[in-house]
Amino acid sequence: MTEQELRALVRDAIGRQLASGGDASSQPGSPSQALTSIRHHHSHGLFVLPATDSACVIEPTVQCNHCGYCKSYGH
Repeated sequence: MTEQELRALVRDAIGRQLASGGDASSQPGSPSQALTSIRHHHSHGLFVLPATDSACVIEPTVQCNHCGYCKSYGH
């Protein structure tokens, strides 16, 4: 398959998707749906903490370097 043939296949698939009014991420089992569910997993959420230039919340003996670890579940 040449690059031009591959491009034509991709254009056709995109055209069919747009013509049907569907969203690829709404199709069950689609890779984009899997990525959306991973991004929305609670372990990826962040806590809201006030910005500080003082001691680290995790290691109070060192200066905060804004790594964000204290805002996460540690994953």
